Amino acid sequence: MSVARVLGIALVIAGLTGCETLTGEIAGQGTGRVESGKMSWYSVKTNGGTATASGEKFSDSAQTAAHRTLPFGTKVKVTNLENGKTAVVRITDRGPFIKGRIIDVSIGVARDLDFVGRGVVPCKIEVLR
Repeated sequence: MSVARVLGIALVIAGLTGCETLTGEIAGQGTGRVESGKMSWYSVKTNGGTATASGEKFSDSAQTAAHRTLPFGTKVKVTNLENGKTAVVRITDRGPFIKGRIIDVSIGVARDLDFVGRGVVPCKIEVLR
C-alpha cells in the first residue's frame, strides 16, 4: 500500500473519530490548536494576591496567563488582533471566568501587547510545543 493511501486512510479515520489534525505551523512550533476570542489582563491587585491555581506565585511582570483547560506549563503564543503584537506566555492559572474571554494574561504581558487601557481585546492563541 502506498504512503499516500495510508495517509489518506489515516485522515479519514481521524475525521470520523473527531481527532484534531495538525495545521501547517511554521518551523513545527505549533501543535495545531488555535483559539480565537477575547483576551483580558489581571494583576496581583485584581487577583486579590499572588496565589495561582498551579501553586506558582503570581507576578505582574511574569510572562504568564490563565486558561480554563490547558495544562499548567503549556506555552502559548498570544496575538493581539487589534495591533498584531504577539507574546509567548506560560499557563500557570485558571480563568478567565467571563463568557467570551479565552485567556487572561499578566498585566506585564498586557503592556507588551499594548492593551492595558482597553482591558479586553480580540485575540488568537496558538498552543506551542
